[in-house]
Order: sequence, then structure tokens, then C-alpha cells
Amino acid sequence: MNINASVMGQVILFTAVVSGILSFYLGKRKTQTPILATVIGVILSFIPPLALIYLAALVLKNDVNHQDAAID
Repeated sequence: MNINASVMGQVILFTAVVSGILSFYLGKRKTQTPILATVIGVILSFIPPLALIYLAALVLKNDVNHQDAAID
């Protein structure tokens, strides 16, 4: 079975997009810095097992309480 390089590139690009979207969504809920969580998720998506471990760590992390509105 031959593996085409363009197919591998498409798979890596797809995992980068999906991992980035999931990292941003989870980063908004679980961290103070969602952009940094997204960047780390996209970088780690080039090595899919590391991306899955990172996403699992974000899922297991406790939610952060964001206080956007000032309560007087």
C-alpha cells in the first residue's frame, strides 16, 4: 500500500484545524489565555499523539471562573 504525500499533508492540515478549534474552545473555558492554548494545540497537532494528550489534559482540567461583569 502506497501512502501519497499529499494525502498525508491533508490529514495533518485537517488535524491542525480540528485541534486548533478544540483547543480554542477548551482554552476559553479552562484557561486564562485561550490564544496561547490554541497556539500550543496547533503546534502539537503536527504530532497527533501529543495533540490528543494535550486535548485530554485540557478536558480534564477544571473550569476557570471568568468574572466579566462587575458585581457591586
